[in-house]
Amino acid sequence: MTELLRTRNCTVFYRSDAIAVAVSTTMLASGWAGGQGVQWVDSPIDAFQVSYSDGIFSGFLLWGSAESSDQYVSFTGSHVEYGFGVLCSGSWLMSTDTYERHTYASRQSGPLVPITYVEGDKLLFSLRGYWTKEDEFTISGDPRAPNQHFSGIVTQRPSALNSMYLGVQTTV
Repeated sequence: MTELLRTRNCTVFYRSDAIAVAVSTTMLASGWAGGQGVQWVDSPIDAFQVSYSDGIFSGFLLWGSAESSDQYVSFTGSHVEYGFGVLCSGSWLMSTDTYERHTYASRQSGPLVPITYVEGDKLLFSLRGYWTKEDEFTISGDPRAPNQHFSGIVTQRPSALNSMYLGVQTTV
């Protein structure tokens, strides 16, 4: 079998619905990774707009704002220049490196404790909009707890064999 080159945050094996959306000024200033979870926000322009997910989902962005695959091609910088991204929803099968690697509690106070993913784990978006199996609403004391907005399941756990990418079947 040929080796899969990992030059993007997301590698898609099966796609579903995708639309172009405006990204918030916060995202334009900070950038985002492919696979980043996003949620709808009020838009000052005449377009659908998203910002970083805080645990609620509308979908995820297919491409990052500055992925290495975009270097030296006409696509370089176009997301930030035009302020748009590709919002993905529905049932996607993908492999991504945009997921939480350490528990919420350990990211707050250390030392870092890795999260172990296994096939079949239900996935949510973290408070940073990354895929995770932890209910960060409950752990952080968020009044919206518990987070029951499941957005996918693990299809392949991260390992050295797959360059530490997480396999995800989305249900967004």
